[in-house]
Amino acid sequence: MKKILLLTIFMVTMISNAQVKLTGAVKDSIGEVLEMANVLAINKTTKKMASYGFTDAKGRYKLDLDKNAVFNIKISYVGMKSADFIVETKSEDIIKNVVLANDNALDEINIVSKMPVTIKGDTIVYNADSFKNGSERKLEDVLEKLPGVEINDAGEIEVEGKTVEKIMVDGKDFFDGDTKLATKNIPSNAVDKIEILKNFGDVSQLKSVQNNEDRVAINIKLKEGKKNFWFGDITAGSGNSPDESLYLLQPKLFYYSPKYTINVIGDINNMGEVVLNRSDIRNFSGGFRSQSPSNGTNISLGSAGIGFLNANARNANRIETKLTALNFSYSPNPKLDLSGFLIFSSNSNGQQNNVTSDYVDPTIPDDFTQSITDQTSNTGLFKFTTNYKKDANNQLDYDIIGRFSNEYRTDDVNSRVLSDISESERATPYKINQKLSYFYTANEKNIFALEAKHLLQDEDPFYVASLENDPTNNDDTDNDGFDNAAKTLGLDRSLEYYNLEQDRRVKSNQLDVKLDYYNILNDKSNLNLVLGTIQSKQNFDSKFFQILDNENTLNPTPTIPGNTDPQTTNDTEYTFSDIYTGLRYRLKSGIFTFTPGFTLHSYAVKNTQYETELFEDKFEKFFPELAVIAQFKKSESLRFSYKQEVNFTDVNQLARGIVANSYDSFYYGNSELMNAHIHNLNLNYFSFNMFNYTNVFARVNYRKTIDQINKNVNFEPGSVVSSSTSLNSPFDNESFSANARLGKTIKKFKASLGASYNYSKTYQFLNTIENTNTLNSQNYSASLGTNFTKAPNVTLKYRLGLTDQSNSARASDIKGVTQAPSISFDAYVWNSLTVRSDFSYNEVKQDGVVANSFKIWDATLSYRKDKDAKWEYELVGSNLLATGSRASVNTSNVLFSINETFILPRFVSLRVRYQL
Repeated sequence: MKKILLLTIFMVTMISNAQVKLTGAVKDSIGEVLEMANVLAINKTTKKMASYGFTDAKGRYKLDLDKNAVFNIKISYVGMKSADFIVETKSEDIIKNVVLANDNALDEINIVSKMPVTIKGDTIVYNADSFKNGSERKLEDVLEKLPGVEINDAGEIEVEGKTVEKIMVDGKDFFDGDTKLATKNIPSNAVDKIEILKNFGDVSQLKSVQNNEDRVAINIKLKEGKKNFWFGDITAGSGNSPDESLYLLQPKLFYYSPKYTINVIGDINNMGEVVLNRSDIRNFSGGFRSQSPSNGTNISLGSAGIGFLNANARNANRIETKLTALNFSYSPNPKLDLSGFLIFSSNSNGQQNNVTSDYVDPTIPDDFTQSITDQTSNTGLFKFTTNYKKDANNQLDYDIIGRFSNEYRTDDVNSRVLSDISESERATPYKINQKLSYFYTANEKNIFALEAKHLLQDEDPFYVASLENDPTNNDDTDNDGFDNAAKTLGLDRSLEYYNLEQDRRVKSNQLDVKLDYYNILNDKSNLNLVLGTIQSKQNFDSKFFQILDNENTLNPTPTIPGNTDPQTTNDTEYTFSDIYTGLRYRLKSGIFTFTPGFTLHSYAVKNTQYETELFEDKFEKFFPELAVIAQFKKSESLRFSYKQEVNFTDVNQLARGIVANSYDSFYYGNSELMNAHIHNLNLNYFSFNMFNYTNVFARVNYRKTIDQINKNVNFEPGSVVSSSTSLNSPFDNESFSANARLGKTIKKFKASLGASYNYSKTYQFLNTIENTNTLNSQNYSASLGTNFTKAPNVTLKYRLGLTDQSNSARASDIKGVTQAPSISFDAYVWNSLTVRSDFSYNEVKQDGVVANSFKIWDATLSYRKDKDAKWEYELVGSNLLATGSRASVNTSNVLFSINETFILPRFVSLRVRYQL
């Protein structure tokens, strides 16, 4: 690795020494500097672009040009006549100042289109071909090479530290709600321009009165040859692994025309290539986002999903994936747009996890568990959107998205403390979300926005656990690890197995309606008045019981300390009402934008237990808020925000009957829980400097929570089985986080540095004793990569993670260190052969001792006759070093654990791709 770094530095030095600098300033006819003017140099001999750049806030530009050559220099700025002049370089640097004259004809557009990067207001446009070297296959391969754009570990796109919320293709939503379907499926050779839309807003009528600084979207412009024709590719493959034969079939077809679009994505494989995992599917939002800021109320909806583990090639030893996705849009006339998608996903996988658990309380025995899991999730998703724009002053939108699932899981567990356990769980949940929005501009001073959202959710998991038991030692000092818990729960302990079952049902029905009125006072200020309400109803029913050897059912009678009337059933109804009003004032003054405001809430909460026990509370809250933006220049700003919020819990934590979260964790709710009050402060800085190709962002957040809902956890003596309940902590929880990233592009080299720090201080009661948990974590990352068009490219990355956990129940701190260097290589040679290689090393240390280390190496060799060839042949190797498992370190208030996860074995597959 040191040799590669030295070689990289040497290459940068050689390139720099072989060039001269052309510098100068660009102004208009009255001497005002022009920021973000486009500067382009074309070699007169080769007729190819030699260099490009932009002017900074002082109008300065800088180009690196080869010595002893002649260049045509073109400088353009929207609304100005372009400048065009010849420069002949020798060995001396050159200074050339330029004055542009006004020209409303905008004749520079053809020049701009040749630029690798152009900036038009809040839009950054990348010419995709300027960043390709031929090894790219999908959109994400191009995005990774763009200055200021990152793909994070979760596969999300980040621009200036902000996650991209949607991807559009030629202005049409592409599976709105998740960007990975676009990045991993749209072919790179169809992409002409990539438009980064900063300060993105869905409704043009509201752009002048909103702060959208945190919103970013991407629009993909297709090449002309891809319009009005089907394009895409079909990939088929097979191979062998130590345990089974491998298969893969991936058709990806796209059709775009001015009137309608169709996108079809299919995927059937058992090679661990998961585009959307279960978590992605469950979090698929469909782009449901409010057009006005949050008004300070956060209410959790009851959730009863099963304990499903997300699976990919690096945390499962078996994966079978089926995905069918259809995205469409249709515009019958210029005023009406119809769009939507249908997705069916089936993920079946197997996992083996070995977990070493070190509990913070020394009286709790440390445990080692080995679990073998099989799980399947079948999910259908649909979305339909109607967008009607009667005219520039009227817009009506309607969206509906639904999710229906059938999922099940089985576990075989061996615990050092609890012996052998088997468990299974199944569920058929569904969720339907609707939104109706109407935007009306009465005149240039008055705008109205009405939004109504309705959510219907139903989850019904059924859980079964069987634990081995020796009925002869129940009352011995050295008894089975579950015997004391069985006594507390009121179970029959005379059987050889504790067979436990639990049935749950959680229903949620919520309506959220608000009306925003915007009064534009002048071109510097406006008022926003909001009126709204949230009405929510949640129902929770459950039953916990034991199955005896004769198949009869035993309804236990628990005796849990601290619970005066423990029940094994739940029948709880929780209703919530929030009626609120708010006022915000937005003022622009110089470089600053001030948005002070407040909201006033009237709350009413009620929960009914077993149809007889009633708990009610009514109160009012006043929440001040403030946002300040300092716009130093077009591409540099500092943002501050302060906001008070209130968090309301869900019905699960209010229902006071016992619920089995798992075989070793039982929970009973607290019907008298109060809401938590939150103070939230944020400070954000970003700078995107195209003059020296440097982008910087930094973020600081402080959060203080009063009356935080925390747990009171009690472990059975000498066992890892616990019972817990919730309470409003008498202590304030605090958290502080800071992160920053510096990115810089130097000619064909792209580098970045990142750092983050997180601090949290939380409280809970552990075995009736007040417990304080403090966690400090630091993460550092660095990367350096090349982007040559006619030479191999190398990317080096390094990640370092440091954790330090302090707990009042533990005599000493626990320190963890994770190191993860990696190197990737890609090359496109002889205009036909693509070589890719990815190698990573990961080492996990606990208190200075290596707990686990693993190496992963993947490689791909692809052949096609030329870039335009229809057929391509690939040889793909995965986990070529045959690494068996990987480990991660996890910390919580209760324990410190190391999780060893077994992964897919080494395999090699042969694939054939046909390109339409």
